[in-house]
Amino acid sequence: MKFIIAIAFLAVALAAPQGDQKPIEIVSSNSEMNADGSYSFAFESADGTKVSESGSQKQVGPKPEDIGTVSKGSYSYTSPDGVVLTVNWVADENGFQATGDHLPTPPPMPEHVVKMLADLKAAGVL
Repeated sequence: MKFIIAIAFLAVALAAPQGDQKPIEIVSSNSEMNADGSYSFAFESADGTKVSESGSQKQVGPKPEDIGTVSKGSYSYTSPDGVVLTVNWVADENGFQATGDHLPTPPPMPEHVVKMLADLKAAGVL
């Protein structure tokens, strides 16, 4: 029972505000929502963080009712070591794809895999 009480006190202590951190001011902000379902928004905060996004409705399947939202945007922030990191992204019928110089990328496909895929495509399997 004492252990549970100690854990509860620890949880309360960790949830308490840490230090004298003040809220970060938003220095610019705009947004737009249109009747056709398209939208855009952007904001920048005093610490240099920037966010922008836009999106629209798109038919993503064979039927007229197969409509989804496709979006694209970016965000950037300054890392603890002073480097500005930027992520550009797209979210559409192909899923979420993010790019950024600091993000890991997969290694190139081995030559035998590239050849196998080309052979399968030529055979009409892909």
